This record gives sequence, C-alpha cells and structure tokens, in this order.
Amino acid sequence: MGNVALKGIDFETKNDSCSRSISVPSGDLAFDEHSDTERDRDSDEPFERGDSRHPAQRILFVTSEIADFVKVGGLGDVSSALPRALAVHHDIRVLMPAYREVLASSRKIRHVGHLPAYADLPACEVGEMTCDDGLVIYVLLCPELYEREGGPYGTGPGGYGSGGWEDNDIRFARLSLAAAEIVAGHAGLDWQPQLLHLNDWACGLAPAYLAWQGLTVPTVFTIHNLAYQGLYEASRCAALGIPQSAFHIEGVEYYGKLSFMKAGIVYASHVTTVSATYAQEITTPEFGCGLDGLLRRKSEQGRLSGIPNGIDDSWDPRTDAHLVQAFSANDWRGKRANAEYVRHRFGLAPSAGPLFAMVSRMVHQKGVDLVIEAAPSIVQAGGQLVFIGSGERRVEAQLDRLAERYPGAVGVYIGFDEDEARCIYAGSDFLLMPSRFEPCGLSQMYAQRFGSLPIAHRTGGLADTIEDGVTGFLFDEVKLASFMQAIQQAFSVYHSTELFYAMRRAAMTGRYHWRQSIAPYTQLYQRISEEAGVEARITA
Repeated sequence: MGNVALKGIDFETKNDSCSRSISVPSGDLAFDEHSDTERDRDSDEPFERGDSRHPAQRILFVTSEIADFVKVGGLGDVSSALPRALAVHHDIRVLMPAYREVLASSRKIRHVGHLPAYADLPACEVGEMTCDDGLVIYVLLCPELYEREGGPYGTGPGGYGSGGWEDNDIRFARLSLAAAEIVAGHAGLDWQPQLLHLNDWACGLAPAYLAWQGLTVPTVFTIHNLAYQGLYEASRCAALGIPQSAFHIEGVEYYGKLSFMKAGIVYASHVTTVSATYAQEITTPEFGCGLDGLLRRKSEQGRLSGIPNGIDDSWDPRTDAHLVQAFSANDWRGKRANAEYVRHRFGLAPSAGPLFAMVSRMVHQKGVDLVIEAAPSIVQAGGQLVFIGSGERRVEAQLDRLAERYPGAVGVYIGFDEDEARCIYAGSDFLLMPSRFEPCGLSQMYAQRFGSLPIAHRTGGLADTIEDGVTGFLFDEVKLASFMQAIQQAFSVYHSTELFYAMRRAAMTGRYHWRQSIAPYTQLYQRISEEAGVEARITA
C-alpha cells in the first residue's frame, strides 16, 4: 500500500471527539502539586492486612522473569510491581529461577530448602533472598538449567522460536513442579503458601502437577500473552512426569502436541488476563490462538476474568531521577528539556514539529511495519521519529535503513536502556502503538503519565486505558489508512495548542496504578480459596 500523505491537512480543524471531550478548564486537570499519588492512596487501597472481610493470605507468586534482575517484556515489570502492591494486604512471596543475573546481584542468598529429582527433572535447592523493601524472593538453584549466557528463554530475541533453549520444557517444568512442591509443603521451608499465583506458559504445569497429586490448593493462572504457549512434542510427557492419562483434549493435548499454556488454563482454579477487553478477545477465533473454545467455556463458568495491569510510583515526571529534567502538568520546561536531549541523543535536527516515539519489542505483533510505512508521511509533514527496542532481525534491519534514508528526522537504537526509554517517554509528543493485539500494554500508561499521547490500535488493554480524543488516539483497523487517520488527528491537535495541552493534562492525571488491582485480586483469592475449601471437604 502506498503512503498516505499528510500534506494538505487542515490543521485548524479539531477532531470532534477531542473538542467535545476536553471541555473543562485546564486547571481542573492540573496535577495536585502536593502529590496526586498521596491524594489517591486512601481510596485506592481498600483493605488493611488482616481485614476481617478479606483475610490476608500466604501467596506464592511464580514467574519466569522479574525486572529487579532479568526482564524480557511486560511480565518482568508486572512480576516486580504486582507482588509489592499486594503485599499491603497479603504475605506474598515470589518464586523464580536462579538465573546468572540473579546470582550476580549483590543480594545474599540463603539456602532454605531442597527438592528431589522427579522423572527427568533434576533435583535442586531453594534459596531465599530479601529485597530492600522487604519482598522475599525464593530462587530455584539448579546450575545445569539456569546458569547460562543468554536470556531467560534462550539466545534469540525474547528467547522464543528458533532462539529458545532446547531444554525449555525441562527448565520450566522444573519451575512448575517446584511451585507445586512448595505449596504442598514438600520443600522443607518454614513458610507454606495457601495459594499459588502463576504467570504465563512457563508456569502452566504447576496446577496440573497439583491436580495429578490429588491436591485441591487454589491456583490463579494469569495469561500475559496467549500467543506464547510452550508447545512440545507429545513424546516429552514421560520426561516431564506427565501421566499418559492427561494427554487428551480435556487435558494437556493441543493439536497433537503438549501445551504448557493449555495445562494452566485447564487445571487452574481461575484464569485471569491483564485487561477486560483481552479477556473477551481471547474467547474468539481471531485472538484465541486455537484455545478460544476452552476459554469460552471458562468464561461461561465464571472462571475467566480480566484484571488490568498498572504502573508504580516511580513513573512520576516530577520525581523520576532517570529524566534530564523533571516537569509537571503545570510546568512544561522539563518536558522540552527531555525532548531536546532525545533529539540530540538520536542525531535529530532541531525542530518545532512533533516528536513521535516507539518504545517496543520490534516484532510483527507490535505493528512496526505500519510505522515504517507511515514514516515518510510523518517526516514529510514535519514530524520526527525515534525508535528504541530489539526483536526480529529483519525488522531491525528495516529500521536501520529507515534511519539512513531520513538522517536528522529518524533515529533508531537497537537494544534497550531504561534511562533512555524514560527520557523518550518524557520527551516525545506522541507514542506509536499500532499493535495487532495487546493483552494489556504498559507503554501507553508510561507515555500518558509523562505527557506523551499514545496513538494505538483499538485492541486489548489499549482500548481499556486510552480514551480516544481525550488521553490519546485510537484507530480501528490494522491498516495503513486507518493508522494514518489517527496520525492526522494527532497532527491537527498538536497545532491546536490549547487542545493539545488539555489532552496532555488529561493523560498525565489518569489513574492506572497497581493499587487498583489490590481489591479485585483479593476478592478473587478469597473466592477461590473458599471454593477450594468446600471442594476439599466434599472430597474428604
């Protein structure tokens, strides 16, 4: 498809939805300079630990990555922030593999437990480490499985596909079995969880191992991205200790293969995903990745729900030490300073035009191809673009060629740097997120908090967290024409100063904090615990 030109746009014409929605005085949208986060705190945290209505529970949060030590994507951020938010009400601890990055940290690891070998899964030790804020992390010590050069999942981008470790089935079955053994009280720890909260395919076998042992411990299985399913040959079942009786359509079998993801969905007490819209989308053939029938059944049973992700207090442009200069919704000088830094850092020319950014894994799912197609029109209309992230080699090469084609207007950094990414959020005017699907997304929340208006496909969590024409722009079809229409609206708003700053203020004062997740998770934990208790009594 050819480029859709931006030349000839009537920049004085406001988008109808923008004009209609942003009709309050700008002062009403301004930050409370005495700290909006403190202002919210009481209303956003409805429970105290030990609340008689919602008793505190001992919860083991199991993950394959955590941003404190190793992060591939949004799961790493969630695993770092969500347990800390829930710790306000619960005794929650984390279990993860002891990757080399974990061992190389300055944290002292105390050996606290031992797990025997099972089938082809090796024996391992359990270590305990405590973060500065008191979060306890159990690490699975097994050098032959986890102490390797490369990422958590392999050597390729994100460690999936051809770049994944050949023994990932063993590595993550070991993690899943460890979680089941700890909750069953077989690890020798002085702490025993009452509930397991499991995350994505790498933890999918944990509720299955419990079921095969006849245990009715309540489990929550959270789907962060259904597209990654952990598929292996059926012949691997014996090596992983999976009973032959479980390999069928109502068990772990998925089109003739073994699916870790399906195991989690089938055997967990409750399945959650990371936005309400995505919870609906995955029950359809378009987004269900072949599991839509199973997920529809879960939904009909009341065992599938969407609880949105959030961001933590570090995402505050008034206090973030990563930024070149702090700023607020009442003082834009710091935002301009960050924009100047980003332009200089990426070799862009000084410009009075808008700065567009893409902070993402550079893969097909994220719609990078649409951005590359749109780039000539954006540059022609006076805009500039910066990209930061890594992913598919082919996409990275296309971005490098784009930067070569438009020197001074397009900048690319292949890789990831937290400081640079935060400065890009702070310095950009618009964030591009034309994702084909997006379970929740965190980048749009980061961008809004830092006054960068997201331009995003109306899907998943993007649809739930962006108010079209108020805190960003949404488009309906993953096609260049639809994407360009949203970009044209953004250009129009940019050149309507009063409206542009009103949208910025609205975006910056949005409420997408992890505190909003405490109540729905606490209520869910209590419900499935009560159900498990009833089931256990009936079984007895």
